[in-house]
Amino acid sequence: MKKTLLAVCIILLAVLTSYSQTAEDKLKQSGIVLPVPQKPVANYVNAVRVGNLVYLAGKGPSKPDGTNITGKVGKELTVQQGYEAARLTGINQLAVLKAELGSLNKIKRIVKVLGMVNCAEGFVDQPKVINGFSDLMVEIFGENGKHARSAVGMYALPMNIAVEVEMIVEIYPD
Repeated sequence: MKKTLLAVCIILLAVLTSYSQTAEDKLKQSGIVLPVPQKPVANYVNAVRVGNLVYLAGKGPSKPDGTNITGKVGKELTVQQGYEAARLTGINQLAVLKAELGSLNKIKRIVKVLGMVNCAEGFVDQPKVINGFSDLMVEIFGENGKHARSAVGMYALPMNIAVEVEMIVEIYPD
């Protein structure tokens, strides 16, 4: 009886702790270090605030050394490699948000995601690729990371990047 009660208490404590963790806590716990956001490559800005919404320009899978994950998924890249590229793109978008807001804890929820996959003709697993981005958002923001989403295939993306993702987030009022 005492062991069962102890086990229930431990489980309850773990559940309560996971609910009380902030996005910043979850980021650290995941071992994710956000890079300095890349500057736009053309005449646009990384983020625009309209009321309690932040619209983010499309970003790609830029590695810390400044190079990109490139190639067509379904030809030069596997679905798993595309998934990892989408996850890296998510990390880059989180870096933009942190730079814009000062803290990821100001994010109320992820609202909408448009994921574009540079893919070979006939490739149909775009949702599996963009799950790399979506899974990261849920990992960091929990239920508030679940979002409306489109995952589409493209014949080409700028600089031959594997994926590009743009997003809309809701922030807490100041």
